[in-house]
Amino acid sequence: MKALRKYLDKVKPHFEEGGKLHAFRSVYDGFDTFLFVPNTTSKSGVSIHDAIDSKRIMSFVVIALMPALLFGMYNVGYQTYKLAGALTSATFFDLFAYGFLAVLPKILVSYIVGLGIEFAWAQWKGEEIQEGYLVSGIIIPMIVPINCPLWMLALACAFAVIFAKEIFGGTGMNIFNVAVAARMFLFFSYPSKMTGDTVWVSTDQILGFGPDKVDALTAATPLGQIGAGQDIQASLCDMITGLIPGSIGETSVIAIAIGAFILLWTGIASWKTMLSVFIGGTVMALLFNNIGMNPQDFPASQLPWYEHLVLGGFCFGAVFMATDPVTSARTESGKWVYGFLIGALAIIVRVMNPGYPEGMMLAIFFGNMFAPLIDYCVVQRNISKRTKRVANK
Repeated sequence: MKALRKYLDKVKPHFEEGGKLHAFRSVYDGFDTFLFVPNTTSKSGVSIHDAIDSKRIMSFVVIALMPALLFGMYNVGYQTYKLAGALTSATFFDLFAYGFLAVLPKILVSYIVGLGIEFAWAQWKGEEIQEGYLVSGIIIPMIVPINCPLWMLALACAFAVIFAKEIFGGTGMNIFNVAVAARMFLFFSYPSKMTGDTVWVSTDQILGFGPDKVDALTAATPLGQIGAGQDIQASLCDMITGLIPGSIGETSVIAIAIGAFILLWTGIASWKTMLSVFIGGTVMALLFNNIGMNPQDFPASQLPWYEHLVLGGFCFGAVFMATDPVTSARTESGKWVYGFLIGALAIIVRVMNPGYPEGMMLAIFFGNMFAPLIDYCVVQRNISKRTKRVANK
């Protein structure tokens, strides 16, 4: 690392005012501050919130996402070989390698498009490159089906970065989660590529990996089966381990739980927000279980509360997206309300709209929308209580 530090110091004059590469100053600063903690200090009064900077926070979140991503790669291969009838002849390496090669292009497209726009925006505005897309760039490929075309993913990334982030002022100023915006763009613009029985299993051979060529492999997610009025074929054990069809990184509760532990242990995510999402989902699921709704019209109303929590993107959204410190509620009391609202809305959407069996992303979107109002109400309530306390003295 010392050699790299010396090299960066050596080329730094070229990027400073008057240097031949001054136009790319923001690019240099972005790489320098990502690789090394800045050694500059403020000359005026500042408020220090924490010793760790935002780039380090983003790095920890990426680390927490790794278990879900790696398992998702394995599951992509597992589902393909299983439905092709070639699972017994495949090794662990075959399954993981196939999934890795299938998922890698999506990660590359996400980062190339998203970071490319970030770099271009920073150059145009003459500002420092923002680090927020480091996390969004890996979440977006994890919340889409494996058969989502790369050009659609590129459009979604561009839309999310420009219209859900940059026009609001960049990292720390956006009111909607960037990954949620990308997912909603894809769902409402190209619904046939985001739902159905043909989007969850890859059929192509990749560099010699994959079963013999087949015309098509179809598989419905458990929530898709419920929405169609069918019985769930997967066992509870499969739901928890994640060996079921679904978006790339959302299926394994165990892998997501490992990520949750990392986020909570490092203090990056709020346990209040995370827990309240599960409480809200549980309460609403139990309510629907006991109010006597017609299962013919609302098949998800009779789904046990614990299956609601482990299926679809509920766990992933609760751990990695609802806890986004930028778009979530920031007051301590508000975090409980915000999380409960998301969990309850997710179940409401699942039950009341059988055509849209996955409600978590929409719930987070509405949660982001109401987060400022929740914080405002909490702050005003505290001000009112303190005013009354002073008046009564």
